[in-house]
Formats: sequence, C-alpha cells, structure tokens
Amino acid sequence: MKRALVFSLICVLGVAFTGFAASLSGSWDTDVTIDPQQTNFSVAIGLTSVLTVAYTIGDWTFTSVTDLDDGGWTDQDFTVAGVLGAFTLTSALDFTPAPAPAFGSWNTTVSVSIAGVSFGADFTLEDNSVALILSGSGVAGDVTVAVEVTFGEVEVEVGVCDLNWTGITINLGFPFCCADVAVEIAFDCDGFDYIEFTAGAIAIPNLPWLTLDIEVLFTLNDKQFTFSPNFSFGDIVCFDLEIDVATTGGVQAPLVIGDISIVGISLECDIGAVTFTAVTDFSADAGDYFEWYGIETNDDACCGPFGFDLTFYFLDGGLALFEIALIDANMTLQVATQFTFNMGLEVNVDSGAFTQWTVGFLVTW
Repeated sequence: MKRALVFSLICVLGVAFTGFAASLSGSWDTDVTIDPQQTNFSVAIGLTSVLTVAYTIGDWTFTSVTDLDDGGWTDQDFTVAGVLGAFTLTSALDFTPAPAPAFGSWNTTVSVSIAGVSFGADFTLEDNSVALILSGSGVAGDVTVAVEVTFGEVEVEVGVCDLNWTGITINLGFPFCCADVAVEIAFDCDGFDYIEFTAGAIAIPNLPWLTLDIEVLFTLNDKQFTFSPNFSFGDIVCFDLEIDVATTGGVQAPLVIGDISIVGISLECDIGAVTFTAVTDFSADAGDYFEWYGIETNDDACCGPFGFDLTFYFLDGGLALFEIALIDANMTLQVATQFTFNMGLEVNVDSGAFTQWTVGFLVTW
C-alpha cells in the first residue's frame, strides 16, 4: 500500500512538472590512486568518487551528492533551494550510509526582504535536538541594525528535543567622529553578557604600511582593551617578499612593534603560454620543503584540451645544487566536452621512492 502511495505521488508530481522548464545536470569526479610501495593489492588501490546530480525545474533545484571510496558508500546529502514568492528557501539533509545507516542533520533556512529590511530563520535538527535562529537587519541613513535571537541548541543531552531561549545578539554600525564604529551587545539566559566596541583601519601619520584596529570589551566584571596591528607593505615590483613583523603586548598593555624580518621571496611570471614560479621560504610554516620551482600551462587556447604542471621541491636544509627532494607532476586531457582525463605522479627523490600515481576522470552532463 505504501509503495502504491509513493508511486502515485511520483506520478502526480511528474504530471505537474511537465508544464515547467526542467533540466538535469551533474558530474562524476573519480580518482584511482595506485601506491606501488604496497604489496597488498587491496591496500595499494585507492578510490575516491563523488557523484552529483542536480534537477532544476522553474526556480527550484534539487541536488543529490553521493560520496564513495574504496571502503564503500561513505556519505549522502540531499539539498533543495528555491524561491517561493518573496521568500528564498534552502533545505539540506545529511545521511551516513555506512557502517550502519544513520541520520546526520537537517537544516532549513528562510529569508525575505521587505521595504529594505531583511528577515531570516534558520532551523536545525541534529541528534534529537533542535535549534531555531531568527534574525533581522536593516539600514537607516548612517545607522545599521542587526538582531539575532536564538532558541535551543543542537548539542544537548541525547534524546532531548529542546527549544529553550539561549540568547540574543544585537549588532550596530555607525560613524562616530572620524571613525566607523561597530557595536555588539549580547545577552544570555543569565542576562547581560557583554558589549564590544570596535574601530578598524586607524591610520598612523608617516607610516602608510601600518594601521591599527582597536577593541574595547565590557562585561559585568571587567574591561579589556586590545590593539591589533595590520601590516601592508604594498606590491613589490617583479619579486614578492614575505615579511614578518614581531609584536608584543597590545592587550591591556602597550603595543610594541619590534624586528622586521624578510622570511621569503617568490617570483611568478608568464612566459608565453607557460607560468614559471619560484619560491624560497625560510619561515616556520614552510614545512619540509623550503624551496620549489614550477611550470604550468596558463592559457587554454595555447594547448587546446591539454594542461600540465611540474614542480620540483628542495628539502629544508639541503645545500647541494641539484638536491631535489620531491617531484610532483600532473596533467589533464579533455577527451570530449563532457569528459576530462587526469593523471598525477609524485616521486620522493630524497627517499628514492616512487610514492604515488593517480589516474582519474571527470564526467559532466
């Protein structure tokens, strides 16, 4: 009986939709990775695949996203977005298919703009708990007002659906003297929580590369003043320099600006249809490789459906002229308008290992 009811509903919707313009689109993005260092074939082969199907009818789009890997079906999402009169609606459902089918979350948003004032609602259901956020914002001359009211929270005791009031946040923005000031006022279930005043991009005479943001935070029991410096040294001709500036203090204390360090240099230029890139980075964020050089295609018209990139990495601490530690190469070949083939190679020269070979394709329709 239930199957007949569902089938009847599908038929009714199908007949109803025949009078509207409809389209079906999507993509299938798949990568197969082969690790020659593994002796076990099941471990050596890796698969990632994402199938996206979108059905559009009128002002509405229904989308399904399916994630697969070599372990099976890992994630399933359904989304819908559309316009209903003056209202814009979105809704998303998340499921976990394996190892045991489980409901993840459901989120729905509604927004509308009336006479220059925007209203919104955001509903979330997750783990047997619910949350509802109502918001509104508008502008009157130089004054901006934004209000957000929150009911419930999604992370509570399992098995309890709550919709209790948890807080409200009000945001204001307005010019004051020579600065643009932003104010945020927050209340929670216990009453007043905090009020915060911020002003940004305060210029310093004769130091065009330095601006300051200030923040004053008041609570019932204390006050905190914070200086936040912003550094912008502008565009450097030809080469780009990575510059670090040491600072201390600024929070309930004087802001001290110390040493200026040049920690890296890079160059990027186009030579015909190829882009050449060179980077040297001595910062703590550089990782294992402090220097790399690369070339890649930059114009579809130059090579038709073929593209490539090739990058050589030098190990941090390496001093020899040809001490290349890693080679990374990738290519794409558009076989047809809807089909693109790609392949990637990664060779760890430092360890003498052919570490990764990836073959994949992208299908669109």
